[in-house]
Amino acid sequence: MSGVVDRERVARAVRELLSAIGENPDRAELSGTPARVADAYAEFFSGVGVDAVGLLAEAVPVGADTGELVLVRDIALRSVCEHHLLPFRGRAHVAYRPGAKVVGLGALPRVVETLAARPQLQERLGEQIADAVVEGIDPEGVLVVLEASHGCVADRGVKQAEATAVTIASRGSLSQPLLRAEVLALIGSSER
Repeated sequence: MSGVVDRERVARAVRELLSAIGENPDRAELSGTPARVADAYAEFFSGVGVDAVGLLAEAVPVGADTGELVLVRDIALRSVCEHHLLPFRGRAHVAYRPGAKVVGLGALPRVVETLAARPQLQERLGEQIADAVVEGIDPEGVLVVLEASHGCVADRGVKQAEATAVTIASRGSLSQPLLRAEVLALIGSSER
C-alpha cells in the first residue's frame, strides 16, 4: 500500500482549524492557506504506507570482498513529530558491516527519507531504519545515529531553540561497545 494524502480533506481540516483559532479562513491572506498546507502535508507524509525495505531490493552479492564497514553520514533528516505535528530536522548517520551483500549508497538516504516522511518519533525512526537495513541486506551489524532539533522543544513548552536530541539504534556486531565506539568516532570526525 502506498501512502496517498487526501488533499481536499486536509484543506477542509485546515479551514476548520483556522476558524477554531478565531481566524477567518476566507480572509484574502489566508484563502490559499488550506491548499498550501495540504500540498505540504502530501510531501511531509509521503512515506506513509511505503515499504522502506523494498528500497534495498537491489542489493549486490559480494561474498568476502565487502570491506569492514560502510558508513553514510550527514544524511539530511526532516520529519514531523507525531506529538505536536511540528517539524524536526537534523542529520542521520547510517553504518553497516556487510554480510554477503551490499547496497548502493543512495539507497540508505532513500530509506531514511521514506521512514522520516510520516508522523514520527526520533527514537522510533532510528529503530525503524536499523530494522529496515537488517531485513533488506542482512548485514553483520548496523548502527544508526540521529541528531535533530525539534520544533516542539524549540518553539513551545521549554523553548530551547539550541537543544539537539541524539539517538542511537544498533544491531548485531555494531552493538558491541568497541566496534560501536569506532563508528561513533568516524561519525564525529565529520565535525572538522
